[in-house]
Amino acid sequence: MPPTGAGAGAGPGDAALRHPHWWQRGWVRYGALITLLALSGLVILALVRRQTGTEGFLVGLGLAVLPVPWLTAAFRWLDRVEPCPWRNLVFAFAWGACAAALIAIVANSFATHWIATSTADPAGADTLGATVIAPIVEESVKAAAVLLLFLFRRRDFTGIVDGVVTAGITATGFAFTENILYLGTAFGTDQLTGGRGIASVTAATFFVRIVMSPFAHPLFTVLTGIGFGAGALAGDGQRARRVLLPLGGLLLAMGMHAFWNGSSTFGAYGFFAVYGLFMVPAFGLLTWLAIWTRQRELRTVREELPAYVFAGWLGPAEPYVLGSMRARRMAREYARHHFGGRPAGRTVARYEACATSLAFLRHRARLGRAPADFAVRERELLSELWALRDVAWPALEYATRASAPAPAPYWPGYGYGHGHLPGQGYGQDYYGCPAVPYPAHNPYRT
Repeated sequence: MPPTGAGAGAGPGDAALRHPHWWQRGWVRYGALITLLALSGLVILALVRRQTGTEGFLVGLGLAVLPVPWLTAAFRWLDRVEPCPWRNLVFAFAWGACAAALIAIVANSFATHWIATSTADPAGADTLGATVIAPIVEESVKAAAVLLLFLFRRRDFTGIVDGVVTAGITATGFAFTENILYLGTAFGTDQLTGGRGIASVTAATFFVRIVMSPFAHPLFTVLTGIGFGAGALAGDGQRARRVLLPLGGLLLAMGMHAFWNGSSTFGAYGFFAVYGLFMVPAFGLLTWLAIWTRQRELRTVREELPAYVFAGWLGPAEPYVLGSMRARRMAREYARHHFGGRPAGRTVARYEACATSLAFLRHRARLGRAPADFAVRERELLSELWALRDVAWPALEYATRASAPAPAPYWPGYGYGHGHLPGQGYGQDYYGCPAVPYPAHNPYRT
């Protein structure tokens, strides 16, 4: 329902808003972005194939793809509380695998060649390129994807988990392309030298890059993502934090990357020392931080949504259900089996995501960090929740009954019901108490 008076008093500027220039149209921007990524992909494909050969490219591709599914699944699991739109994740992976990899290969090669020519020291140039130039270039081009989503998909970028997931997916795509190059080159070396089996260069490269450290690039870039996520939590008036926190995260990512790349210069066992004493603990710490942040998000949902229960928008047990990943999954499965298959499951998932976004929006407002469009965004989310209620409410009610370890919170005037819709009268709740299943009025009309 549009606000009263919408459309009245249109000024001359409204015509420009209704008829933007051709370059401002959404399909033009999307088309340009897709074209850029596609061209980058074709060029990087040609460069890698030229360096590795067709056979080496195919071997590298087959081995490099192995860690991608489980890395992607890990970041998607972390993102389940408020799922990031698929188009953002596809863009992040494509940017890392195509545009970022292309820029990094060209820039690293040019800089290393220039240093070698200027200093007449190819070995020193390679060391400087690996420990200084590569970390700066690679982390910068990976951070560009996070920056673009931070600027142009602001509604989808609301906290630390969004930054971690976006950065991790981008780095996964980058590492995928880089691993094709390294593994394909190693295979080509074995073809020339006759290396076979465990003693081959391909096996050693596979062990180091795929078995030991598939998380290396995601680990570095996640620091950048944490910086952007912390910046997203800052209020509109805290511009310094919104700039300095992402920059600090980027600098930390560059430093960790440089330390890792330089480990091979620390002696015979320098690589393994850095891996065991630095990389593994850092990976464990960041994993713990990401999981802790995920649990804090669920707690925020449970704490903020009761306000909308009292206002009549949500059922009384929904804060509990929406604050439990197990209960959410049960609600989606129930909808799929009883309300029309996968479309019904997606409807419940959309309801859960909207309610989560609403909780986060209210949490920011309570902390004094509400965005300028808070009222408009809140109304949009509430309207969407109400439109999805016919399928979502019975599924959430079932999840409450199946998963609640104790009586769900009871507020006078609200109950648990048996899948009834507003205005369908009284019944008994799960514990036999007279109750109204959901608000008997439509709060959107008031």
